[in-house]
Amino acid sequence: MINAATGHRLAYSDLLRQTNSLAISLKKHYSLSKGDIAFILSPHSLQIPILYFSRSSLYCKPVIVFTASQSSHKLINPTSNLVTRCTVLIDSPEFLSLLTRYDNNKYDVIKHGNDVVNQSDVAVIIYSSGTTGPGKAVQLTHRNLILRITANAGAYLPTDDHHDLYNSQLRPTRPVSLTTRPLAAVFGLTVMMRAVSQEETLVLLKTPELQKILEAVDKYKANYMPVSPSDVVALLKSDSTSKYDLSSLIFLCCSGTPLSKEVVEKFRYKFPNVQILKRYGLTETGGETASTKGPVEVTWLDSVGRLSEFMEAKIVDPITGEALFPGQKGELWLCGPTIMKGYLGDDKATAETIDSEGWLKTGDLCNFDSQGFLFIVGRLKELIKYKAYQVRPAELEHLLLSNPEIVDAAVIRMYPDEDVGQIPMAFVVRKLGSNITEAQVMEITAKQVSSYKQIRRVAFIDSIPKTHSGKILRRELVDRALSTNFSTSS
Repeated sequence: MINAATGHRLAYSDLLRQTNSLAISLKKHYSLSKGDIAFILSPHSLQIPILYFSRSSLYCKPVIVFTASQSSHKLINPTSNLVTRCTVLIDSPEFLSLLTRYDNNKYDVIKHGNDVVNQSDVAVIIYSSGTTGPGKAVQLTHRNLILRITANAGAYLPTDDHHDLYNSQLRPTRPVSLTTRPLAAVFGLTVMMRAVSQEETLVLLKTPELQKILEAVDKYKANYMPVSPSDVVALLKSDSTSKYDLSSLIFLCCSGTPLSKEVVEKFRYKFPNVQILKRYGLTETGGETASTKGPVEVTWLDSVGRLSEFMEAKIVDPITGEALFPGQKGELWLCGPTIMKGYLGDDKATAETIDSEGWLKTGDLCNFDSQGFLFIVGRLKELIKYKAYQVRPAELEHLLLSNPEIVDAAVIRMYPDEDVGQIPMAFVVRKLGSNITEAQVMEITAKQVSSYKQIRRVAFIDSIPKTHSGKILRRELVDRALSTNFSTSS
């Protein structure tokens, strides 16, 4: 593993030694044991894998949080009824000494006594993204993670069967993954665990800044990179990509929000040797539940692929609860062994999300076709209800992002009056040097969609607030819009 920001490298042999030493230290000197919860507040760091595996070896429940701007007391709230036993700063001399204190004595082993770990025990607690409300503490079990890593192991690497899919590129001897995803997010965690299970080289990059990503791909010859749709759009629109050697890239794995067919087609034209593989999943499902992995799946540019191993799904009418047929749109429900155990400290939210038969209600409006391909329409909570019609923010965002003068965009719903109901409002990030106006932004969608879908308000912004996984924080944009006066065209 490599920290691109510091150049610090961690060999797998060192990872094992330091993990064992830290686990013994925590048990001997801090009396941590099975069932205890460790709250880890950390930036992108090579110490997170050591912390995670050491805590797991003690049968503890690591609560891993990557945050710089969020209020930590809000995140800790679900565990507020627990007693704080100790606090250790992970960049302190005390912590660093724990990594090497027991690394040379073969007789120093973790003694579990009568403790037994079951696959149904909680392995990690991760906070959901909270795009439309506060994030929830998702409890994932050992079984959840074992099955997820088993399904993902080697799934994104070239094989002889997939020769044409990867444009004749040879399978790397030791694949190199590059990620800006925090290891505390479910996709970042599964990327890390897959890299460890496959002995891949994993490069951690703290910043999602495009230039830094290009430099890292060039320097470390990265083959694989998890990205968000905004990353794909940035690569597509950037004039700097030709300045770097990106020939090592085999594929980008895109998740977070829907990626339009048009963007994928333009990306393939610019980068003919790089495949975009889409995937869909939630923190509550332990990550990926559908993806485009093989030669057939990647040809369906507007789908997120077929269901992953072990998973079941059905499309349900959000009002009646009745199961719908292929081609019909409704709420996606999922069932399988990777579904979370529940939300920590919130039995009500757990019961509202998972029914008595184990079906998890995703809150996503989707449909399957007759061949089992999944299509994401949008979040039910994000749909804009203009008069008697429903408007999908993602559709308008794709149209806005197709304009070369717009770097990024987000569409939210606003409430102008009782007659109209909710209206589409766009937040737009102009390209450097662009003078595109509010009227011109409205005209982009007016020419391509029905009147009820047209954007009625526009605000220009320096950047779109997003989660670490690239999802738009629409609640922050709604708060900003409500605190500002805008003109309305209804």
